[in-house]
Amino acid sequence: MDDTLARRCAETARGLTVPALLHRNATEFADLPALGMLGGERVLTWRELRDEIAALSRGLADLGLRAGDRMLIMMSGRVEHWIADLAAVHLGAVPSTVYATLAPDQLRYLAEHSAAPFLVLESSEMVARWKPILDSLENPPRVLVVDGSLREAASRGAELHQADPSAFEQAWRQVQPSDPVTLLYTSGTTGDPKGVVLTHANVIYQSVTLEATVTTPDHPHSLAYLPLAHIAERMLGIYNPIYRAGHVTICPDPAQLLAGLVTVRPVSFFGVPRIWEKFVAGLQAQLAVADPAVRGAVAAASAVASEAYELRGASRAIPPELAARFEAMDAQVLRPLRAKLGLDNMLWAGSGAAPIPVEVLRYLAGIGVDVLEVWGMTETTGTATINTPDHFRTGTVGRVNPGMELRLAEDGEIFVRGPLVCAGYLRADGGVEPVVDDEGWLATGDVGVLDEDGYLTITDRKKELIINSSGKNISPAQIENALRAHPLIAQAVAIGDRRPYVTALIVLDEETAPLWARAHDIADTTIASLAAHPLVLEEISSAVAAANEKLARPEQVKTFRVLSTVWTPVSGELTPTLKLRRRIVAEKYAADIDGLYQAGE
Repeated sequence: MDDTLARRCAETARGLTVPALLHRNATEFADLPALGMLGGERVLTWRELRDEIAALSRGLADLGLRAGDRMLIMMSGRVEHWIADLAAVHLGAVPSTVYATLAPDQLRYLAEHSAAPFLVLESSEMVARWKPILDSLENPPRVLVVDGSLREAASRGAELHQADPSAFEQAWRQVQPSDPVTLLYTSGTTGDPKGVVLTHANVIYQSVTLEATVTTPDHPHSLAYLPLAHIAERMLGIYNPIYRAGHVTICPDPAQLLAGLVTVRPVSFFGVPRIWEKFVAGLQAQLAVADPAVRGAVAAASAVASEAYELRGASRAIPPELAARFEAMDAQVLRPLRAKLGLDNMLWAGSGAAPIPVEVLRYLAGIGVDVLEVWGMTETTGTATINTPDHFRTGTVGRVNPGMELRLAEDGEIFVRGPLVCAGYLRADGGVEPVVDDEGWLATGDVGVLDEDGYLTITDRKKELIINSSGKNISPAQIENALRAHPLIAQAVAIGDRRPYVTALIVLDEETAPLWARAHDIADTTIASLAAHPLVLEEISSAVAAANEKLARPEQVKTFRVLSTVWTPVSGELTPTLKLRRRIVAEKYAADIDGLYQAGE
C-alpha cells in the first residue's frame, strides 16, 4: 500500500478516542440520525444518544464501575446494548459482549477469566440461565437487567448528570487512545477462548483505513445484524458509524435480514460466506420457477455483468461498447433484481471470517454485486487485508491495509504487524499478555500465498492441515470450499489426517434442501428424510464429483456421508461465527468417520 496513504491514515487517527468522536458528533451533527431499530418508531439523534450514554455512565459509576473494570454483556441486538457498551467506555471500563449461544461451561469460563464485577443481561430468562453459574463463582458479578436494575441505574444517572454534567465530561477526557475499548473472546476452535484486548487506537485506525480505501458517502446508513461479540459488527455497527457519524439501524432478528436490507438499502454490507451463499441459493430457486423470458433476460444481463467483472478483476479497462451494454442491461434487468434484495445502492459488499466459494462470488457479480473478500482476525481488529472496488482479485483476500506489514514464513504462515494488531490477550490476573514477538510480528496461524501484485490468497489454517498416511499435506478448506459451491450443501468437513485418503461429512442446507425436494416431487422434506433419499444422494454424489474435478488426486473425496441433522452453534459443531469446530466434529461423529473408511476398504 502507498506509504503516503499510510501516513495520512496515521495522522487522521492520532489522538482520537471513541468518547471524543461521540462528543464531536453530538456537537457538530447533533440532529442527524444515529441509532434506531428496524421497524421502530424512534431513531436517536447523536445528541440524544450521547445524553442516554451519559445518564447510564453516571449510573454505572454510582454503582461502582471503575476505569479498567470489565463488564460482561449478554443481550440481543437492541439500542440498550449499544448504550450500555458505550456508557462503560466513557468511564474507561471495558465492555465485553458474550454470545448468547455459549454453553454453561463456556459462560462460567468467561465470567471467571474476565473477573468482571458487572454482568448486564437482557431478561429474567437470561438471569435464570446464569443463576447456576453465578452460584458456583467465588466472586460473582453484580447483575443488571435491562428492563429493571439497568433502567434504574440510568434514571439515577440522569439525575446525577443533570446536577453535575462536569463529572461525565471529566471522566471521558481521561480515556486515552491506548486504553482498552473492548474485550472480545475468540471462538475457541482449538482450545479455551482467548480474551482479545482492543484499544481505541485499534478501532479508530481500522475505521480510518476503511474510509481511505472504500469510497462511501458521508453519514452512511448501515444495517447491524451480527452479534456484537463479532469483531465485524463491532467495527461496522459501532466504531465506524461513530467515526463517520453514520446512521445505524439494528436488525435484532437475523431472519429479518432481507426485510432490513430492503428497508435500509445500505451503501455497504458485510456478510459471512453463509449469508452470501443463502442469497445465491434463494435467487437460483426463484429463477428456476420464473417465466422463461425472465430467466433469459437475467442470463443475458448476467453474462455482460460477468464479463465486465472479470476485466475489472484483472485490472483491465472495460471497452466502451461493453460498458454501454452493461449500463443498459443493468438498469433494465439487474438493478430491479438487486432492489428486491435491498442491494441496489451497494458501493462495497464484503465477505470474510471463512472461505467463500469463487462460484458464489461470480454468481453475485453476474447480478451486479461485487462481493470483495477481506481477511483478518479479532487480533487484527477485523481486516488486515482488503479487496476494494477499484483494486481486487477474485479468489484472493486483497492487499494489506495501509500502515500494516505482512510477510510469509517458510511454511507459508502469515505474519502481520502494525497499528491494527491488538494490545494482547487478557491474563487471568488482569494483565495483558502481548501477542507479538520481539519485532512486533503477530503469527496468525493462517497459511497463504502472495502474488506478484501483493494480493493474498488464504490456503488454510496451519493447525488444520491434513497430513495423510503417505505424508501429503492437504488443505481441508480448499476441499470444503469446492463442496459448498453446491447450493444443497450447507457444511462439509474433509477428513483424512493420518488416513489413506480423503472422505467427507456433508450437511444439507435446511432452507435450500426442502425447496429442491419439492421441485423434484419429494413429499417428505425433513432434513432427516432427505439425507437418505436416493435423489438427494445422487445429486450430492454429482456435487462431490464436480468438486473432485477441481482438486488434485490426493485431495479428492473418495467417499462421503450425508448427515441427518443440521449444524448450529447450539448443537456445537459451529462456533458463534459459524466456523467449524473440527475437534468437536471428529469426536461427535467418530463412528460415522470410522464407517467411511470401513466402507472404502
